[in-house]
Amino acid sequence: MASNISTDLIRGHTDTIILNVLQQGDSYGYQIYKTIIALSGNQYELKEATLYTAFRRLEKEGYIASYWGDETQGGRRKYYRITETGVERYRKNKQDWHFAKNVLNQLIEGGIQNEENKPGS
Repeated sequence: MASNISTDLIRGHTDTIILNVLQQGDSYGYQIYKTIIALSGNQYELKEATLYTAFRRLEKEGYIASYWGDETQGGRRKYYRITETGVERYRKNKQDWHFAKNVLNQLIEGGIQNEENKPGS
């Protein structure tokens, strides 16, 4: 699998990515891991250790809750679900992301349009 996206660019958005997956339905760790790979078009793989650290943090902060599933497929799985507070946090993070994306786009690709601001004028 090609990791075409720098981990540095993703860092800080891990929680929002997990909340996005969970707002689509309850899921367990390995399934969330596979969903993130699929959502990225196989361009990004979130390390499992990072994922489980984020689960603990999100649960401690009240954004997700966990529960044990039944034993239909061998072992019991720990499932995660997003809470109402988690949905609010996801919406806020998404709003912040859109704002930051627009500002970064201007900073990286933009040019100064005003002639008075050009050096030497």
